[in-house]
Amino acid sequence: MAEFIDTYQLQLILTAFGLGALSALMIYRQPATSRAWAVADLVWVLLGGIGAITAIVAGIYQEDSTRLERQITVAFTASHSFDSDAARFRLRHCAPADDPSIKVLCEKVEFLSASTAGNAALPLFLSVTQQAAPLEGLRFLLGGGDLAEMRAKANQFNPDELLVFDPRDVSTVMALEYVMLTQSGIAADYRVLALNYDDLITQVLRLKQDWDLLQTGRPLLILQIIALCLVAFAAPFRLGKSLVSLV
Repeated sequence: MAEFIDTYQLQLILTAFGLGALSALMIYRQPATSRAWAVADLVWVLLGGIGAITAIVAGIYQEDSTRLERQITVAFTASHSFDSDAARFRLRHCAPADDPSIKVLCEKVEFLSASTAGNAALPLFLSVTQQAAPLEGLRFLLGGGDLAEMRAKANQFNPDELLVFDPRDVSTVMALEYVMLTQSGIAADYRVLALNYDDLITQVLRLKQDWDLLQTGRPLLILQIIALCLVAFAAPFRLGKSLVSLV
């Protein structure tokens, strides 16, 4: 039921408004002093109040979704920074690398790149989460089950799968110490690369946490949609009463 409400937000609100308009037309010929219009006005006040309170409560969910958007940006930035540094390192120091210690570092860079860019989980999760961001606020969706499919993929994402390689294992540290004595610039570039890798993993883990937190607040969004449907249903009654009063 929640998936249905989430997917067909706009249709539900328009349907509620249409039903309210039809109901208001049924009593439109009644005079402004009619009890029917008084009841309609009361309905508008009650449902409008419910909608206002629900909108305030749903603001908590919107704050969580805003935080998720920011974290998506941070994670993408970290991913781009790591990919750029990895590509730069390979171009500068690995084409070709004659020193055995430098070869060790180059192989490690390849492994680190494979654990992110080569691992479909990371870019899939990032892109899916960005597309699933209609959960924030209230973006009306006209489509069908794509959102549910994307949400399922994101929920199945396991950030631990990214922790495949350690950028500072024993062999890498030994090679790094040797390179530090002979070619300190290469060693410094690798240290920066390793730090960017650590930052990327941290940001992806945080992104997953924010995504899970947002999912726990989804009932607030469903509640907001229902409240908007109620307000849309009651709005024609208030409009009809105003028109009758003017006439």
